[in-house]
Amino acid sequence: MPTSDTIQAVLDDLQRYSEQCKYKGYNKHDGLNSPVLKTLLGWGRWPRMIAIQGVMRFPVNLRPLLLVPKTYNPKGLALFALGFLDQYRCSGNAGKLDEAKKLLLLLEQLGTTEGTSGICWGYQYPWQDPGFYAPAGLPNAVVSCFVCESFLEGFRITGNPHYLELVASCIEFFLNDLQILKNTADELCLGYMPLPMTMRVMDVSILIGAVIAQYNALSGNAIYQEQAFRLVNYVVNQQTDYGAWYYTDPPGDSHIKHDNYHTGFILDALDRYMQATGDLRWQDRYSKGLEFYASHHFGSNGEPYWTSEKHYPFDIHGAAQGIITFTRHRDLYPGLAERIADWALHNMYLGQGRFAYQKTRYFRKSFTLLRWCNAWMFRALACHLRETSPTRPAAKLPG
Repeated sequence: MPTSDTIQAVLDDLQRYSEQCKYKGYNKHDGLNSPVLKTLLGWGRWPRMIAIQGVMRFPVNLRPLLLVPKTYNPKGLALFALGFLDQYRCSGNAGKLDEAKKLLLLLEQLGTTEGTSGICWGYQYPWQDPGFYAPAGLPNAVVSCFVCESFLEGFRITGNPHYLELVASCIEFFLNDLQILKNTADELCLGYMPLPMTMRVMDVSILIGAVIAQYNALSGNAIYQEQAFRLVNYVVNQQTDYGAWYYTDPPGDSHIKHDNYHTGFILDALDRYMQATGDLRWQDRYSKGLEFYASHHFGSNGEPYWTSEKHYPFDIHGAAQGIITFTRHRDLYPGLAERIADWALHNMYLGQGRFAYQKTRYFRKSFTLLRWCNAWMFRALACHLRETSPTRPAAKLPG
């Protein structure tokens, strides 16, 4: 199993490599940023689908040949910031806190308030989904939630009220600009983006609910608590009787059934909500979901299964998510987080601060997507280091 020294050495290498890249990189779904494909295929709905899926699924990285530019990814920057904050909590190293602050400032600069009710974030590439088309820069709920998580943690450590103000602003975007897809006395479901859509993506509402609950707790202002409860309650109510969640409601709206990392997203968000509110009414549902995740999404050696019914490809994102989730539950699932980390380091780490993307049954996709690979593993390994530190010193406020 990886030692704390090994993990710290990998984290340091990840930091060096990512800094050399200036935190810009290729992204899983950025094929539509290729001027070559736009010229060859035109830009209707199906050509866009072919372009994005073809680049994403190809066994080698075509992006350099297709002139896809490297870009910032706000979700990736948030993950790096959280990783630095975790390391600061673990070691008290002021340099790690300084790096986190730099990334939080960059995130603020990358946010947009144009035409929205509050600051928000999106991807720097256009994105064609079967249910919608999103132009580059269009804000979306999931990216904005992860950015908010980094600001919330930044506030916990530094006490800087500006970080909370940014979260408050983003909550206005969530509650005023996203499509309302279900609205009852006890359930609220919001759309992925501020676009007309009917697809209810399951993790969206609970990620928003967790952000709001934490903001309420940290600000002492419970004005949004009713919305937070209904957002979380909607998602919890969609849990199957065997403890899983489908990617969408209704399930038939997506070909994805029970995938790895979205399951982890839901569980982590539910845990954050319960920790922030002290409301443990869903503890049994959480435990049931955690058991499904552990038993159906990871192999005996820690390899991350793609979905509960399909093992391959083993994806580095799934490994990172498993480390984050089960590091918190080392008492219930002893050794699981360590096995996942050990598998990732032995099978997916390329050395010199780079993690590979996926491992299929027959070959490995040995290229690095900065957010998908490095940022997620940076966050995961730093989280594991923080939680397993023998001393875990409380980080003091600077100054």
